[in-house]
Amino acid sequence: MDTFFAAIAEYDYAGALAYISNGKHLSWYASVRWTLGAAVLGAIFALMFGLIGATMKRSSNPLSHMIGSGYIAMVRGIPDVLFLIFFPLAFEIGVEKLLAQIHCSPTELAGALWPPCDAAQWALSSIEYFLMACVSLGLVYGAFCANVIYGAMHAVPKGQLEAATAYGMTSRQTLYRVHLPQMWVYALPGLSNVWMLLLKATSLLSLLQIADIVQWAERLGAPNYFAFAGMLHGDWRWRYYLVLFLFYILLTLISEWGFRKLTRRVSRGMATEGGQNAG
Repeated sequence: MDTFFAAIAEYDYAGALAYISNGKHLSWYASVRWTLGAAVLGAIFALMFGLIGATMKRSSNPLSHMIGSGYIAMVRGIPDVLFLIFFPLAFEIGVEKLLAQIHCSPTELAGALWPPCDAAQWALSSIEYFLMACVSLGLVYGAFCANVIYGAMHAVPKGQLEAATAYGMTSRQTLYRVHLPQMWVYALPGLSNVWMLLLKATSLLSLLQIADIVQWAERLGAPNYFAFAGMLHGDWRWRYYLVLFLFYILLTLISEWGFRKLTRRVSRGMATEGGQNAG
C-alpha cells in the first residue's frame, strides 16, 4: 500500500497536464462542436423531414401518400454510412456539372478531364461538408421519425378528434390544436431511440473530411516518436477511444434525463391509464 501511495505521489502531474493541454489536444476538445452541432442540426432536419413524411403518408392524395410511404420505406433500409457519403458527393458533382455547362467551352466539355475547366471546380470547406452531413443525417433519420410520428398520430384516441370536430373546429384546427399536441406523448419514446441512433451516427463525420473528435482521437493516439511534437508515445489509440466511449455514455445519460423531463412536460393534462390527469 505504501508503494502505491508513493507511486501516486511521484507521478508527473505537471507533465501530464502539459501533455493534455497542448495545442493538438485543445483542437481535439474544440472539435466536440462538430459532433454536438451535427447532432442538434441533424435532429432538427430529421424532425422536419419526419413531420413532412408522416403528413404525406396520411394524406388522402394518392401521389402524396405514395411519396411519403416510399420515403419512409426506402430510406430506412439504406445504411446511414452510404447515405452520408452519397448525398454530399452527388450534390457536389451535380453543382460542378452545372458550373461546367455554364462556364466551360464545348471543347473542354468533350475532354476526359474532370472538372473540365477551372471555373467548374467547386472546392468545399469543412462548413459546407458539415451542413451537407447534417442534411444527410436529417434525411436518413427523418424516415425513422416519420414512421414514429405516423404511428403516434394513429395512437391519439379518435374520441378526442371527434370532440374537436363536434365543437366546430376545421380539420386544420383539429390537426394543430388537438392532434399534433397530443401526438407527442406517444411519439417521444420512439423519437428518443431515433435521437440515440443519430447521436451515434455523428461519429461518421470524419468520412467527409471533417476533423471531428473521432478523427482527432485517431491522430493523437497513433504512434508518435517525435519528441519535438511533445507527444512521444506508442500506440495509445485505445486510450483515446476509451475517452470517446465515456463521452458518448455521458451524452446518452444527459439525453435520457432530458427526454424524461420532456415526456413529463408534454404529458401534463393528458389522461393516464388509471383515468387520472398527468402532471
